[in-house]
Amino acid sequence: MSVVLLVSSGAAWESSALTALTRHPGTVLLKRCVDVADLLAAARTGQADVAVVAADLPGLDQEVVADLLPYGVRVVGVATDPDLARPRAARIGVVTVLAADRVGELAELVVTLPDDPTRPVPSHDLPPPAEPVPRRAAGPAGRVLAVWGGGGAPGRTTVASGLAGELARRGLSTLLVDADPYGGAVAQQLGVLDEVSGLLSAARLVPAGMLDARFESVQRRLSDRLRLLTGLPRPDRWVELRPGTLTAIVERARLDGQVVLDTGFSLEPDAGEVTGRPERNGLTREAVEVADEVLLVGSADPVGLARLARALTELHELVPDARVRVVVNRMRPGLGWREADVAAMLAGFGPHLAVHFLPDDQPAVDRALVAGRLLVEGGESALTRGLGRLLDAMARESA
Repeated sequence: MSVVLLVSSGAAWESSALTALTRHPGTVLLKRCVDVADLLAAARTGQADVAVVAADLPGLDQEVVADLLPYGVRVVGVATDPDLARPRAARIGVVTVLAADRVGELAELVVTLPDDPTRPVPSHDLPPPAEPVPRRAAGPAGRVLAVWGGGGAPGRTTVASGLAGELARRGLSTLLVDADPYGGAVAQQLGVLDEVSGLLSAARLVPAGMLDARFESVQRRLSDRLRLLTGLPRPDRWVELRPGTLTAIVERARLDGQVVLDTGFSLEPDAGEVTGRPERNGLTREAVEVADEVLLVGSADPVGLARLARALTELHELVPDARVRVVVNRMRPGLGWREADVAAMLAGFGPHLAVHFLPDDQPAVDRALVAGRLLVEGGESALTRGLGRLLDAMARESA
């Protein structure tokens, strides 16, 4: 006996489906759900075996299908044009699609569904198509750099955008991602007037299985080699980023070249750890976990270095094997100590810790900020030379 949930969408085939399911001796219609939320609530009772839905049902995505699997609910999609519907259905995990003009056979189809929800019924469906080969640059996948640092505005965004601009200037295809869960600032810094968040747009493509096909459309092109995924337009929009979404975006992005992540300031767990809801700081933790290398930014003054030391401890607790480079920003003679002095202070956190220094070059930063341009677009400066030395060191060590 197969227990069925039918999600109502107002389609013409629903009355025929209802008749077929109620008349067949091998099926029981448990409930007619009004939408995806009602479907999930009914599935969680553990009584249903199959969900019959319109293949284009609003809200039906990869996450919904995945949420149904632990409760043993397999999904059957019904479509007016099944050939058109199957590619999208397969991307979100719906492997069985029935033509609307054959809905009279629905009950027979339901009782013959295989136990494995990933296997289609051959007589009604086609095997799911292979995943499309993503467009990518020649050569190996690009590296992912997460620029992170504790509170106190140590210059994360300036360093992230500066590195991305320098990578692009060196001929490397680069994507700069604003992944700060407290509200993005990269777009404002670079003079990008974009009311639509690239990060949220990409996040919506992930569960729909459309990220590869439409990823380029949600990016802003800053130059031939540099693209930008703009961040959250308002701090409260972080709740729209489910766990795992940033990882999926980054893994897709690295197929096209280098990826630089501008992150938030905190790795601290919040209430989500207890309630099971997404965590605001989870986005930053995900960024440092997915990165090939973390650039930990701290300012060169005593308060900044104390924060940097605490941040380094936090990072090692979260990702013990993380590859970390410490970037001491705004280094200036007036502080009264040399680079060797600062390096000696930080040596206690690891004898082989890589420490790099960037000069305090406020005029160059101000010119770039007022013009809404990258540092490299403003010509050579002490800061661009410092960023160049940092990338040179990274290139030597990764060679």
